[in-house]
Amino acid sequence: MGAVKSKRMPRAVREQQMMDAAVRTFGQRGYRAASMDEIAELAGVSKPLVYLYLNSKEDLFSACIRREANALLEAVRAGVEPGLPADGQLWAGLRAFFLHTAENPDGWSVLHRQARSHGEPFVSELGGMRDEIVAFVTGLIGAAAREAHSDPALADRDVAGLAQALVGAAESLAGWANDTPDVSAKEAAATLMNFAWAGLENLMHARPWQPPAG
Repeated sequence: MGAVKSKRMPRAVREQQMMDAAVRTFGQRGYRAASMDEIAELAGVSKPLVYLYLNSKEDLFSACIRREANALLEAVRAGVEPGLPADGQLWAGLRAFFLHTAENPDGWSVLHRQARSHGEPFVSELGGMRDEIVAFVTGLIGAAAREAHSDPALADRDVAGLAQALVGAAESLAGWANDTPDVSAKEAAATLMNFAWAGLENLMHARPWQPPAG
């Protein structure tokens, strides 16, 4: 009876089940250790059906990266309210980021650990998502500079570098927070906000730190 029900299941629902199983397996076992047999069993389908829908282990892993990357991007964008002041927008974006990664640890493991570790085409899949997040954060920092100065004191190159640094810090901190008991998404976001915003606020008001002469 189970097989009959599975055959009658809509394709989109069945694919969603297989993707959920794949993300969980890749996230917990790693790309190389994960097997299509495990994924099929967890999804409640046959291994040939997984291959029929998703072609190969490499294609399945790439699809997992794309799905998890899109979900993270949507969560961060949805978390930011355009009418908030600059610090409020950055806080909302960081909180949305850390909340999503905390609620989806297997998906974050796929993105942060697995995709980075196994070369192409996975690195390129991840790179596209990261570029979009950096661009989004660049816009937030640029908006903060315009809010502080009608003629922004920060050059475009400085804003781009700050966005890269902030995204890199968020990625590392999310990995640490997910591995550390009792660290909430709010605490992780506040840690990075305290680390970043004091420096950003000084930059916005033309009080940059300067290296010693010589």
